[in-house]
Amino acid sequence: MLKIVSWNVNGLRACVRKGFLDFFHQADADIFCVQETKLQEGQIDLELEGYEQYWSYAEKKGYSGTAVFTKRKPNAVSYTMGEEIGEKEGRIITLEFDTFYLVNVYTPNAKRDLSRLAERLKWEDNIFDYLRKLDKEKPVIYCGDLNVAHQPVDLKNDKSNEGNSGYTKEERGKMTRLLEAGFIDTFRYLYPEKEDVYTWWSYMKTVRERNIGWRIDYFIISERLKSVLKDSQVHADVYGSDHCPILLNIDL
Repeated sequence: MLKIVSWNVNGLRACVRKGFLDFFHQADADIFCVQETKLQEGQIDLELEGYEQYWSYAEKKGYSGTAVFTKRKPNAVSYTMGEEIGEKEGRIITLEFDTFYLVNVYTPNAKRDLSRLAERLKWEDNIFDYLRKLDKEKPVIYCGDLNVAHQPVDLKNDKSNEGNSGYTKEERGKMTRLLEAGFIDTFRYLYPEKEDVYTWWSYMKTVRERNIGWRIDYFIISERLKSVLKDSQVHADVYGSDHCPILLNIDL
């Protein structure tokens, strides 16, 4: 059984001060993916015994960034999908293993005023082509903060958020296209009717306590892996970031 965790830590150094390592050791994942590390090389020294560490840093300081910590040594690691934003902002890491690809991403946010929506949609087209290309070679596990609530059940106030960043028809449409092209949203596949399950909450007072959230962090897998999918979990009880960790159990 393979256990994979994904967590947008919203600044890894801050998250470490808030208990990141406690959860990391308790989870004992085979592969642990993080997004929004917000640091440069040499700014943190994480002693993670038994894990290989792979980092992708943004050129801009204190911004974006991804990392993967893995007990299984990959055959190859890539930090690009041939797309400039991904490289300059440290938004993607792909690990190739014998039987699958793991793609960890931090999807660009369209911004509150939607000033980055066009750039975001270009990213979506590029990642779509990239995932389909990988999927032709071997199955894909795609995870991270995808910055979109796909369906009304995936956020608390769907009506009042229509057209807002992360819930535009364009962003949701790109997710629909991916799921119609041979991929499945593992959580929604296993729990189609489950409500009030979110992975991100605004820092506004009492919002998390009242569970006014969005589900924008995902494990998406090639459809042909669904027979080996065991569970997809959301750990909303784990604090330390404005996102919570998600977990995938898959028999690979």
